Amino acid sequence: MQTFIYGWIYDITIILYACSVLGYFIDFLQNNRKANKIAFWLLAIVWILQSIFLVSRMFEMGRFPILTMAEGLYFYTWVLVSFSLIINKVFRIDLIVFFTNVLGFIIMALHLFASVEYKSDVLAEKLISELLIIHITIAIISYGAFTLSAIFSMMYMLQYHMIKRKKWNKQLWRLEDLSKLDRLSYTFNMSGVPMLLISLILGVNWAYISLEDFKWYDVKIIGSFIVLITYSIYLYLRVAKGIQGKAIVLWNLAAFLILLINFFLLGSLSGFHFWYG
Repeated sequence: MQTFIYGWIYDITIILYACSVLGYFIDFLQNNRKANKIAFWLLAIVWILQSIFLVSRMFEMGRFPILTMAEGLYFYTWVLVSFSLIINKVFRIDLIVFFTNVLGFIIMALHLFASVEYKSDVLAEKLISELLIIHITIAIISYGAFTLSAIFSMMYMLQYHMIKRKKWNKQLWRLEDLSKLDRLSYTFNMSGVPMLLISLILGVNWAYISLEDFKWYDVKIIGSFIVLITYSIYLYLRVAKGIQGKAIVLWNLAAFLILLINFFLLGSLSGFHFWYG
């Protein structure tokens, strides 16, 4: 029963933490105060769950849980979350909060690797198996976001060419205007990039824990990071450089082509991604 409770708390914490990082990422790109507020309250819930886990472990072990690598990483994550909440509420330095929580999430994922040091093998195995499930789920959701973004980009190109050739027909009026299609495409990419990053962090940790022949230069890992870098460049060009219109739409379609190659071709060549592409 205790193992189940620990596993449940950890699952909820990881998911909420991922959602909080996503919210801070959206605020970072768009200066969206609503996203910032939601991310803050999600982070507050994460802190509460972390504190419950920390205190319960302290009572169970009869000491402050900080002596092992796993315990140290968990406490370090709790400290980062605590500082993030204080900085967000008191100083409102949003950029620091965003990067602190990205680091905190990475450390919490690393804590799963160190969790094999726990005396409870059942808990460790449960965390590792559920880490894989969360990794796959978030990866598929991010791919769905990129797919919708690509569809909007295709609609943009169709609309663009119809206008350029002055084909004023019923199909043209059924499409949204170019600026809206571009904005929707950007919005889905903005959501997909942090989810893919979170998925890669969890996936690499799972592979490192579970696979005896894990290789960092596996084609699927390299391909996934190329996809992440390509879409990150898209966001950089869109946000920092202010590039919009046909040029950024073509980049987005090229990024989606790389994603498809990674999903269908490189997945079949990978040593451990054969089960879902």
